[in-house]
Amino acid sequence: MSFTEHKSLRDAYGATLAELGALYPDIVALDADLSGSTRTSKFAAKFPKRFFNMGVAEADMMSTAAGFAAAGKIPFASTFAVFASGRAWDQVRQSVCLSRLNVKIVASHGGISVGEDGPTHQALEDIALMRALPFMNVVVPCDAHETAAVIRAAAEHIGPMYVRTAREKFPVVLPPETKFTLGKGTLLRQGADVAVIACGYMVSQALLAAEKLAGEGIEASVVNMSTIKPLDEDMVTQMATTCGAIVTAEEHSITGGLGAAVAEVVCETEPVPVIRMGMKSPVGQSGKPEELLDFYGMNPAGVAEAVYKAIALKRRMAGGTR
Repeated sequence: MSFTEHKSLRDAYGATLAELGALYPDIVALDADLSGSTRTSKFAAKFPKRFFNMGVAEADMMSTAAGFAAAGKIPFASTFAVFASGRAWDQVRQSVCLSRLNVKIVASHGGISVGEDGPTHQALEDIALMRALPFMNVVVPCDAHETAAVIRAAAEHIGPMYVRTAREKFPVVLPPETKFTLGKGTLLRQGADVAVIACGYMVSQALLAAEKLAGEGIEASVVNMSTIKPLDEDMVTQMATTCGAIVTAEEHSITGGLGAAVAEVVCETEPVPVIRMGMKSPVGQSGKPEELLDFYGMNPAGVAEAVYKAIALKRRMAGGTR
C-alpha cells in the first residue's frame, strides 16, 4: 500500500465553507487575522459582508461567535489550534459551551506537523482541552475528503463543535464521496490480533503499518476514530472483545486525547491492554514536519512498535504471568 495523493485539510475546509455559504444564508465566518492560513479567506472572497476579521483577539472572536449563535446565525470561528483551545478557553467554556450555543470552531495547525514554528505553535493539548468542556463535540478528520464531510455535517448539527485541521497536506485515505456521522468510528481494515484506533494523520500511518504487520503474520484492525467526543464506545468495546489488545495513535499528547478516551472506555467495559501512541514529550521542537513526525515516531514503524508491545501484553495476560 502507498498513498500517492496528498491534500490539504485546511484547503478542504475553506472550499467547503464557501460552498455552504451559498446554501446557508445564516452562516457567518470569523477569523483572528489568520484567514489566509486557516483558509476562511475563501469564504470572505465570496461573502465579504458575512466575514469578520476580529484581529489578534481570539477571546473576543469566541464571544462574538457566541453572540451570533444566540441571534440565530451559524458562526464558524477559525484560528490556529493553540489559540482556539488555549488563549480563548475561558470564552469557549463560559460563552459557548455552558449555553450550548451553535458555534463551530475549526482550528488549523494542530499537532507536531506544524513544523518549523516550534513548540509555541504546535498544539499538542487542544483535543484534551476541548474534550473536557461540557457539551463540546470534538472531531479530528483523517484527510481532506473527510474534512469536507465533517464541515457539511457541522453546518447541520446544532451545538458547539471543535474541528481540528492541519498545516501540512495529509495522505488521501477515504473516497471523495465519504460520509461523516458524528460519534461513529469507521472500520477500515479488519484483523483479529490487535486493533489500531487512530485519528487524523495517524490513520494513514496505521494503515501502512497494518500492511507491514500482515507480512509478519500479524493481522491488525484499523479504525478511523475521527470523533473523539462523543466517542464511539460500542466500536471501542467491539475492538477490545474481538482483538484483545488495542493501540491508539494520535498526533497529540497521550494525556487527555484519543488514547485517554479509549482507555477510559476499555477499563469500564472490556479490560484489555491499551498502548497509547502519541506525543510522550511534553513539548515539541522546531524542525521540518516530516523530520519531526519521524523523530517522535509518528510513522508506520512507530505504530508497529506499539503493536508489538500490545500483543506482548496480551500474551502475558493470557498466560497469567507477570
